[in-house]
This record gives sequence, C-alpha cells and structure tokens, in this order.
Amino acid sequence: MATAAAAAKGFLAMLLVAAALCSNAARAQTPVFACDASNATLAGYGFCDRSASAAVRAADLLRRLTLAEKVGFLVNKQAALPRLGIPAYEWWSEALHGVSYVGPGTRFSPLVPGATSFPQPILTAASFNASLFRAIGEVVSNEARAMHNVGLAGLTFWSPNINVFRDPRWGRGQETPGEDPLLASKYAAGYVAGLQDAGGGVGGDALKVAACCKHYTAYDVDSWKGVERFTFDAVVSQQDLQDTFQPPFKSCVIDGNVASVMCSYNKVNGKPTCADKDLLSGVIRGDWKLNGYIVSDCDSVDVLYNQQHYTKSPEDAAAITIKSGLDLNCGNFLAQHTVAAVQAGKLSESDVDRAVTNNFIVLMRLGYFDGDPRKLPFGGLGPKDVCTSSNQELAREAARQGIVLLKNSGALPLSAKSIRSMAVIGPNANASFTMIGNYEGTPCKYTTPLQGLGANVATVYRPGCTNVGCSGNSLQLSAATQAAATADVTVLVVGADQSIERESLDRTSLLLPGQQPQLVSAVANASRGPVILVIMSGGPFDISFAKSSGKISAILWVGYPGEAGGAALADILFGYHNPSGRLPVTWYPASFADKVPMTDMRMRPDPSAGYPGRTYRFYTGDTVYAFGDGLSYTNFAHHLVSAPKQVALPLAEGHTCYTEHCLSVEAAGDHCGSLAFDVHLRVRNAGKMAGRHTVLLFSSPPSVHNAPAKHLLGFEKVSLEPGQSGVVAFTVDVCKDLSVVDELGIRKVALGSHTLHVGDLKHTLNLRV
Repeated sequence: MATAAAAAKGFLAMLLVAAALCSNAARAQTPVFACDASNATLAGYGFCDRSASAAVRAADLLRRLTLAEKVGFLVNKQAALPRLGIPAYEWWSEALHGVSYVGPGTRFSPLVPGATSFPQPILTAASFNASLFRAIGEVVSNEARAMHNVGLAGLTFWSPNINVFRDPRWGRGQETPGEDPLLASKYAAGYVAGLQDAGGGVGGDALKVAACCKHYTAYDVDSWKGVERFTFDAVVSQQDLQDTFQPPFKSCVIDGNVASVMCSYNKVNGKPTCADKDLLSGVIRGDWKLNGYIVSDCDSVDVLYNQQHYTKSPEDAAAITIKSGLDLNCGNFLAQHTVAAVQAGKLSESDVDRAVTNNFIVLMRLGYFDGDPRKLPFGGLGPKDVCTSSNQELAREAARQGIVLLKNSGALPLSAKSIRSMAVIGPNANASFTMIGNYEGTPCKYTTPLQGLGANVATVYRPGCTNVGCSGNSLQLSAATQAAATADVTVLVVGADQSIERESLDRTSLLLPGQQPQLVSAVANASRGPVILVIMSGGPFDISFAKSSGKISAILWVGYPGEAGGAALADILFGYHNPSGRLPVTWYPASFADKVPMTDMRMRPDPSAGYPGRTYRFYTGDTVYAFGDGLSYTNFAHHLVSAPKQVALPLAEGHTCYTEHCLSVEAAGDHCGSLAFDVHLRVRNAGKMAGRHTVLLFSSPPSVHNAPAKHLLGFEKVSLEPGQSGVVAFTVDVCKDLSVVDELGIRKVALGSHTLHVGDLKHTLNLRV
C-alpha cells in the first residue's frame, strides 16, 4: 500500500506540473522554467548554453537587458521577462531547521502537505556532532529540491543563522548554534555543505540549493527595553569583532563555500552593515573570496534611509548599498530607486551589472537556466522523498543527541515496567507547535511529550498552567498537585515558547515565566515519587531553586526539539538512549539581567566597572550551569595518550623575537605553514551502560592581549560499550587554534604556556620560538 501510494503521489505531481506547463503554453504566458529546450528561439541564446561557463552565460544574459530590466533582478521578487523566456522567481525561502513556509518562495499543498521539522539549531548544536549538522542539511536540501521540482519551492534558502548567542535574553538565540565562535563556525560549514553539495558527478561549482549565512554582523539585539534592531548601533571593538562576531561568517564563506551572506539591520560602529563597503566588498568578497551574492535583510535598505536616516535621499541609499557590495535587496527599494540613482550620476550602470551578474551566476550554478528541473540532477526527487521514514528518524535522532541532562540524583533512567502511573504536568507537557520553534514549516507529524511518554506508561495529564505565561488566572495548582501526589513519577515540562522569546522580542528576565517556579515547587513538594523537570526553551533560565532542591530528582533541557521531540524525550527518560548533549550556552543567574545592559557589546570583563564579561570565554561571575555541562547515565574516563610538551615556531632568520622578549607573534606567514600537532586521548566507558560521549578539547592561553580564560579547540563524538575504550584524535593547527586576537583585531600566536583541557584532564605545553 505504501509503495502504491507513493507512486500515485508521484504521478499526481507529474500531472500537476504538466498541467501547469500546458496551461501556460495555451495562454502564451511566462514559462514555468527558463531555457525551455522545446522553444527553438531560446536554444540560440548563449545564456541557455549549458556547455558554457556560468560567467560567460551570465554575461550573455546581461547584454540582452535594458537598465530597467536589470534593476528587476536586484530584488527578491524577480519579475518575469517573457521576451527572453525567463519566469518570475522568488529568492526568499527559508530552511533554518527544515523547509519552511516563512519565506514567500515556498508553500505547502495537498501534494506536499509538510516537511521534516528538525530541532531548532540551538539543540542540534548541543549534540556537538559535526556529521549530524551536515546530515540534517542533506535531508533538508533533498526535501527542498523535491518541492522545487513540483513548483512548491525555490532554490535559494536564507539559512542558517550563525550569529553568536552573546546575550542570554536574545529572542533569536534559539535559531543559532550557541555562544562559542568555533561551534558556530563548525555548524555553519557543516550545515551549509549539507544543503549545497551537489556531489562530484554534477560539477565542481554546481549547487543543490543555495544557502545563506546571516545576519552579518554583530547582530543580536532585536527589541529590548525600547531598543530596536532597526536603529541599534552595535559599538564593537576590533578585538571583539575579529575574535567573536566574525569567525562564524569567515568559516561559512571559506570552509562552507556558502553561496550567499545576508547583511543585517543594525549599524556597527555607526555604519549600517548593508552600506559598509569595508565589511561587504572588503571582507566578504575581498578577503574571504565569496563565490556568490550578498543580500540585505528584508527592507534593510529602506530602513537605513527611512529609519536610520543614513542618507539624504533614496537614490543615495540605493547607490551606497550597491557600491558597497550589495547584490540583492530583500524588499522593493532598489527596484524603485536604482534607475533614478544611475540617471542622477550617483551610481554607474556597471555597478548594477556587477550586482546582477553575481545573482545570475548563482542561478546558473543552481541549474535555473538549464531547462526542465525534472530532467536535471535531482530531477527524480519528488513528494515521495519528503517526510520519509528515514528523514523523520533523523529528526528524532537529532533531538536525542542534543537533549542535555543537567541533574540526576539517580532517578533516571526510568523503568517503564515499574511505573504504574506517571503524572505529566506543565504548560509544555503536551506541546506540539511550540516544539518546532520559529522559522518553521508544517511538520510531517508531531509527537508531543505527553504522547511520547504515554507510549511507554500510563499517564495522567494536567497542564498546571493554560499557557507558558502562567499568570495567576491561568495557574491550575490543585489539579496538578493532586496528580503528582498519586503518581509513581512526575514529569514537569515547563519553559518558554514564541510568546516569550522570538524575533522582535527579547527577554528582560532570566527567571521562568510568570508563576512557573511556583508550579514547579508546589508539584515537587506534593509528589509521591521522583520529579523530573524538563525545560523546553531556546534561551537559558535561572533554575537555581530546582538545581538545589532535594525534591527534584532530575533536570533536562530539550531546546525546541522539533517534530519528534516527545518521542526523543521518552527515549532519553526511559534509557533507550543515553544522553550525550552538552550546553551550547552559559546559564547565568537572574542577577545578570538586572546588572548588565543587553546593548553593551563588550565581550571582555571590566572589573573596575563591575562588568563581568560575556560567554564562558570571558565571563567572570557565577553560573547556574556552564557551557559544555551535560551528564550521562554512565561514566567516562579520559587518559592522555600523546601530546607534545614543547612546540617551536620556526620564525624566519633574523626575526626580532629571537633577540627580544615577545609575548606573541603574527598568526600568519611562512612560520605557520603546516605547523600542527596531534593530541590523542583514550576514552573509556567506565560505567554499565552503552552511550555516546562528547569530548570537548579546550585551551587556556597565556594571559596576553586580554585573551579568553579558555576557548574551544575542537569536539568529537565517540560511542562506547560498557568497559570499552576508544582513541580520540585532535589535530591542533598552532596558528589557527592556539592564536588569540590582539587589541587591534590582529590574530597573534601567544607564546608561553598553553593548558589543554578535556574534562578534569589537563596538559600544559610550552609554545616558544
């Protein structure tokens, strides 16, 4: 039956596409796809010649266009050009954690009613599994191409969000890979490669879909106490810019070979990012050699004129953004004002040509100008390839790998056979839509926490609060405490949703919303059996009361775990899978939000002003839970197998550091070359349960240039049976991994003692000339 249904669905898809083609031909309207091979006129156009390079084809198309027509290719809603057989195209689609309906370029229909909804990136990042990042990207791009082939999606997806989660109150932190620049960099490169990689047989420069890393740069304030992202000026030192904010974008472009970067709404040091030539043409395209296009965040060109008042006229705004390196405007501003800007002499037509050419080349690499997509690579993908059982299982596996066990007094894992009744309580206990976060699509299906737990044991459900706001009117304490008092075990699922944290909404408090703390405490005090507290959220909370409570046996953080979140939670609680997730962000005490303005962009502490710094790399205050925290149901032991104690930098003869005392040397030049060493660790599962172990390698550099207290050098995932050992190897690139950024924003290799950390294991090596 399943095979027949899939075949019928595929046949229906072909009928619908064929019907669309025939209908358009009959009405002599714009074509469904460019460069239709059945049209003899189009066959003679150079831009339709698949044997030519993308640059040659783009140049041929460009010479056939008027200025007014060129300007139509500067905006996301690309108008049709019937005389050249080019259909309308919508550039804006989203795929943050699955194909999304948020962008107008993608929609669902009875043909493809949903797509696989993976966990929000903040939870996927908690897996610290680079191969998983890529695997998710590959599935998302398969489903995207399948939808494109039946006219439901575009080919350009403005994902991922790789901003560093600098402040715990940020509403969009849920969309990011967390607070560490290396983790964000690895996530960016992995997810982008999964989305874009067309495979060796298609062509080296071909794209499966085009990803976009956003929001460039130093963007992490949306709406906080009257400060809005549209007008916020992020004042950032060159040291912090190069050390924290830029590395994920650099990695995305250089390592991930991303096809696009999106500039952000905010200003950085007084300049709107979309009008900053140094940041766009200088860094992204010049230093990093972007092979693709630069797009604005939606309406940000309009914003820099109408809200930031950065230019005197709309023509000036069009001119400065295009000349700075912007290629595509999400919005209509450039369509409205670019021709006038050229006519006024503020912008040359060659500037427009450069931008449009960058856009065309990406479309060429995607096969957009290669004719019928069903006859191209990936043309066999269709509705049958969306929401497959293997795709849905990967969504469940991603959630399992990301879920973080923060406390366990021995209650976990649970034994389903010994539980006669389980109380499932909390405003997120039966969450469905909440689990998929924002920038979501319609999921294949939902498994809520209640459903996942109920598939294993008998449950009694009491929400406790009617919503996560948990105000006095919505609190339902009596029913919740009664259920806990009679159950063998109680699972409380609390936290947040998009009414608490989202785009355009930052938090002002780090406490659980409303009367959730009262609900948790009352239920814990009334409970007859163990109490398991589950936090469903993007950002961290101060749950010190629960951490220290003897009434609460275990605490887990599950992020926004995607469509299979409830099933994954049950897999962890009942011990079918051993938790291995680690926190990708610091969990601060509530006092942090009271003392530290969200708008203070400084990463490093300032003791004289009582400023504690930000993220585990620099923060000097107390934590509720630390970056990298996460427990397992078993114990793992680490043993250093090999690592050098001395590493010498082979500086050029006559270098001043041979005769003078140097704190650091440049992290570039011949002395860097292939200077690297290996660290080998033996990891042993010393417990009684099989499990994955997340190995995090940190380094504490010498105290020079206001260096981080420690920073992440690498991470690996290893699976071990009880009693089994395995060797984990890290290759440390001296100039890349052991360098720090100095006060001028220049990367330097710090000389002296570097301490490597893995868990409680420490090893010191001396870096010298």
